Amino acid sequence: MNSVGLESTAVCHVVAMPFPGRGHINPMMNFCKLLASRKHDILITFVVTEEWLGYISSEPRPESVRLVTIPNVIPPERLKAVDFPGFYEAVMTKMEAPFEQLLDQFEIPVTAIIGDIEVRWAISLGNRRNIPVAAFWTMSATFLSMLYHFDLFKQNQKSPSNLLGQVDYIPGISSSHLAELQKVFQKNDRRVLQLALECISKVPQAQYLLFTSIYELEPQVMDTMKDTLQFPVYPIGPAIPYLELEGNLSGTNYSHMAPDYLQWLDSQPKDSVLYISLGSFLSVSSTQMDEIIAGLQDSGVRYLWVARGEASRLKDICSDDMGLVLPWCDQLKVLCHSSIGGFWTHCGWNSTLEAVFAGVPMLTFPLFLDQEPNSNQILEGWRIGWKVKRGVREENLLTREEIAELVQKFMDLESNEGKEMRRRARELGNICQQGIAEGGSSTTNLDAFIRDISLGIRH
Repeated sequence: MNSVGLESTAVCHVVAMPFPGRGHINPMMNFCKLLASRKHDILITFVVTEEWLGYISSEPRPESVRLVTIPNVIPPERLKAVDFPGFYEAVMTKMEAPFEQLLDQFEIPVTAIIGDIEVRWAISLGNRRNIPVAAFWTMSATFLSMLYHFDLFKQNQKSPSNLLGQVDYIPGISSSHLAELQKVFQKNDRRVLQLALECISKVPQAQYLLFTSIYELEPQVMDTMKDTLQFPVYPIGPAIPYLELEGNLSGTNYSHMAPDYLQWLDSQPKDSVLYISLGSFLSVSSTQMDEIIAGLQDSGVRYLWVARGEASRLKDICSDDMGLVLPWCDQLKVLCHSSIGGFWTHCGWNSTLEAVFAGVPMLTFPLFLDQEPNSNQILEGWRIGWKVKRGVREENLLTREEIAELVQKFMDLESNEGKEMRRRARELGNICQQGIAEGGSSTTNLDAFIRDISLGIRH
């Protein structure tokens, strides 16, 4: 059945509005695929900007998920040059009007809106039009709780924006999380953080809150948010493309020849390859890249490195015998491959969830916003990783010698510390599998959310 046919037969029409960034679009699309897999008479309208249609239109998806566009918030010729704070603010000021115009053009009424919290206006718009809104959070529940309770405290204090550095206790935030939050405010643009807090202040006006996490990964903070808010909080994660691992997405065909990098992984010993990816938005300097590649070469450890725009340059200086450098790969399939023994990551939440799902330990290298708290969760909460500590030299540069030594120790499968870390990582992977199984926490929450919106329940 195609989406045109669904328009006349669907009894549930959900409109999904992600923030226009890879780390937001991917988990929301994965969630929509999960919705489609659990409810076959659903129509999902997935709204993207014109630039993002070009990026994702060819990616496989169920026939019940259709793509529609609104104009770019920044003209295409300025996309690469625009500063992130300017782009972030434009999303919150320029997308609402064209999105609302779309709602008036749909053939069947909208049952519910799934709105990324960071578009800011989705909840207010849904309330204005009497459409239930599920606020969708693409980072950890822990990070949302930290920002939510800080924003509440700041509002009650009626104090200036630099309040965070003046207090040592905020209700609802542990001392360790407060220390992490202070780092976040020190290292990131204040305007971006202020806008993020404005977005989070809208959450209590929603009808549902959806976490891309899984309950068992953050149980205490999940319970705190459930007690704090007056409507259902549904952890439905991990919102990663695990349905596609077996090619079992209804209405799609994923059968194809394995790419060269998977064939290369097939030829490597079990747990012998270090996978490296430092994100798609912010990365490290070219000088640091050169030191990393030199350290990897010296370490003698096999590696597969996704280096985005740096791939062609780094490929020329790396040894084909020990590793591969690529501009892109199917990350979840790579992480789930038996030859992968570790993941050097920037600690973006989606990458963190994929590594946990795959049962792979992590070398953490946080760069931006929530990545520092995510790193702490990996190191202290789950104890499934080590941190790549920045160097003490100029520009905090990690030298090739430091990298080689760290990588060798991390990938040592015989050390007691390494064995214990890998055992815990496998345990977390099993917890994820239990959560997405029939009767598991995430599947139960997903079905409850579908039941609520199908019956038109407003909380």
